[in-house]
Amino acid sequence: MQGRSPSLAPSASLGLPRRSGHRQLQRQLKGTMTTLSPENSLSARQSATFILEKRKPPIDKTEWDSFFDENGHLAKSRDFICVNILERGLHPFVRTEAWKFLTGYYSWQSSRDERLMVDSNRRRNYKALCQMYEKIQPLLENLHGNFTETRNNIAYDIQRLYDKDPLGNVLVDKKKLEKTLLLSYVCNTKAEYQRGFHEMVMLFQLMVGHEHETFWLFQFFLQKTEHSCVINIGVGKNLDMLNSVITLLDPEFAEHLKGKGSGAVQSLFPWFCLCFQRAFKSFDDVWRLWEVLLTGKPCRNFQVLVAYSMLQMVREQALVESMSGDAILLACNSLIDLDADELISAACMVYAELMQKEVPQPLKDFFL
Repeated sequence: MQGRSPSLAPSASLGLPRRSGHRQLQRQLKGTMTTLSPENSLSARQSATFILEKRKPPIDKTEWDSFFDENGHLAKSRDFICVNILERGLHPFVRTEAWKFLTGYYSWQSSRDERLMVDSNRRRNYKALCQMYEKIQPLLENLHGNFTETRNNIAYDIQRLYDKDPLGNVLVDKKKLEKTLLLSYVCNTKAEYQRGFHEMVMLFQLMVGHEHETFWLFQFFLQKTEHSCVINIGVGKNLDMLNSVITLLDPEFAEHLKGKGSGAVQSLFPWFCLCFQRAFKSFDDVWRLWEVLLTGKPCRNFQVLVAYSMLQMVREQALVESMSGDAILLACNSLIDLDADELISAACMVYAELMQKEVPQPLKDFFL
């Protein structure tokens, strides 16, 4: 079950900080959102081809450093960098730093010295949030039943989380993971804890080296992706738009999904809640897709076109066998060990096709 973020107002009467964790968090996140210009049909097709042909390797440390001048200011356009990330991806050695720009943790206009200051401030603000949480925890336990329920859900999810690699080495610190999830729940009222967040935050913990980086990158990721993985905010909208895309691009399949296959699309919400995490064969593939979502290339809300591309993988079987909604859902749940580059390329082609259609205004607003 999901927990609702408790009100922190009573903390003022106990002599605790008047500013709630949520307000502190919003102030930290404010002003970080930017929207890139959408790609046209031709450039989207070119990107799709480029991804599959792998004409250039992922951006490595040497190339990444070349994007900045001697003071650490960006020497290339942000658009140039984001297109390259879409088409080529990032080498693991530069992923952490690049994600700080992609999420808004760092400003694209910042210098090297300014980024050192930002990181210091993020660390200090994270420490302040932790201290606030420790002070109000007894109040939350006594007055807010949802807090106790959510804390138990988090503990249960983390206990069940498999945290070892194939050699048996421990991958994550479960205590730190639990701390990050609880703090996020208390401070971010938009992103109430939901099953699956523990798996997502685990990937952030694996990517970065410090607790404050894990916490802030997760918050910025949620905001940058417009909370598309949050059930009460973005997931329902994603499913509605997915239905609209199917109706526009594949009327035959749309008719089947409205008839015998009804209910299948609405049951695909785990794809969005987990940001497709369980569909891939490796963590690198998950990170590869997520960083594309962060670029805003080739369009906003690219996750819906990814879902459409996955649904197309079962389309022929669904129509030939006249599958029911439950059978289609079962086939969709069997889509695992996918290759991120192939899926991203397919979704780029869908966007290229979409751009050549007379698109209803709601879809235009959603993707552009």
